[in-house]
Amino acid sequence: MNNIVAIVGRPNVGKSTLFNRLIQRREAIVDSVSGVTRDRNYGKSEWNGKEFSVIDTGGYIRGSDDVFEGEIRKQVELAIDEADVIIFVVDVEEGITPMDETVAKLLRKVTKPVLLAVNKVDNAMREKDAVEFYNLGLGEYFTFASISGSGTGDLLDALIDSFPEKPEPVQEEVVLPRFAVVGRPNAGKSSFINALIGKERFMVTDIAGTTRDAIDTKFDRFGFEFNLVDTAGIRRKAKVKEDLEFYSVMRSVRAIEHADICILVIDATRGFEGQDQSIFWLAEKNRKGVVILVNKWDLVEKDTMSTRDYEEKIKKELMPFTDVPILFVSALTKQRLLKALEATVQVFENRKQRIPTSKFNEFMLKVIEAYPPPATKGKYVKIKYCMQLPTQTPQFVFFANMPQYVKEPYKRYLENKIRENWDFSGVPIDIYIREK
Repeated sequence: MNNIVAIVGRPNVGKSTLFNRLIQRREAIVDSVSGVTRDRNYGKSEWNGKEFSVIDTGGYIRGSDDVFEGEIRKQVELAIDEADVIIFVVDVEEGITPMDETVAKLLRKVTKPVLLAVNKVDNAMREKDAVEFYNLGLGEYFTFASISGSGTGDLLDALIDSFPEKPEPVQEEVVLPRFAVVGRPNAGKSSFINALIGKERFMVTDIAGTTRDAIDTKFDRFGFEFNLVDTAGIRRKAKVKEDLEFYSVMRSVRAIEHADICILVIDATRGFEGQDQSIFWLAEKNRKGVVILVNKWDLVEKDTMSTRDYEEKIKKELMPFTDVPILFVSALTKQRLLKALEATVQVFENRKQRIPTSKFNEFMLKVIEAYPPPATKGKYVKIKYCMQLPTQTPQFVFFANMPQYVKEPYKRYLENKIRENWDFSGVPIDIYIREK
């Protein structure tokens, strides 16, 4: 489980610039994946070999000055609740404002580590000006300039040091697959889970999950056995009045990192909205299997083409990762719930399948021979060997004489060919081209 870091502060102090800097660092180190920049409020970062998740509470504040106070309060409270460490960003140019004091007052009550980061400090004069931030009563501060990046190293070192020690997870004898039910509020996640486990309570135990809001329900019925991680607001129903979008992303972040497969429940009457998409890309970015359930299908006016049209519409939004099972269900009438379970278990099987290297080469080398990578600057790329890596999620490596000339479209072609021949439905695939 990664640590979660929340960046809080009033509008316009440079939270998003700091956030982008952290995310870019990670993109430069690990890998750049196409199609993941759709949810800018959440990302992964890495420093000194430690990965952590970053949440930017900046982009959600709207309205005039008087609304700001209430909005900021809601967000900061939510972020504080979820995060392991909080970075409180202030602006040296403007000094301490009443709004900074409001946020600081909240943060002083918190038992978690809070790092006070003073932004826009790019010369010695401003270094002196930063001293006034001791008045916020949050102890030591860190000065940095998020645009140029100076000082972010010290801030990140302190951040890594302040992560809480996480206990090693105790291995159960049989590790059951974990399926997280995610989606925007009110899409029918709770009804879906209640329909599965029934009022009769068919479950064996309630294990409180390692995160405070994910309760693992052991599901053992119809010949299936797995843990269902519910993110359907088990705690604090009163809080659902909060900024709903922010709330559901925060909840889903925890659950998605925690699961093997994400069951994304969407509301058929509302369609596949921006919020659903950001949760989908979150799961894809974390390399989790995904099954999409279109719930409340009994409320939709239908004609013969209805499901096909609807499916096409969703797949258009998911480009290029369209190999995802989409099922139309109703938690209320229990229509096709069993099918949904079968599809989820199948995606779990797909995610852990291993292809023998000899078979993989036999098929893929013929495919490559029939359609080799395009020549660049008169140079021909030759791929002579490929294999599946022994990783938790499907990753394939192709060895070439000039890997730098193999571009994204050709990688996508290879991925499509793999998907045509083997069932990796619902599972993100990574393709690497290495020098032989």
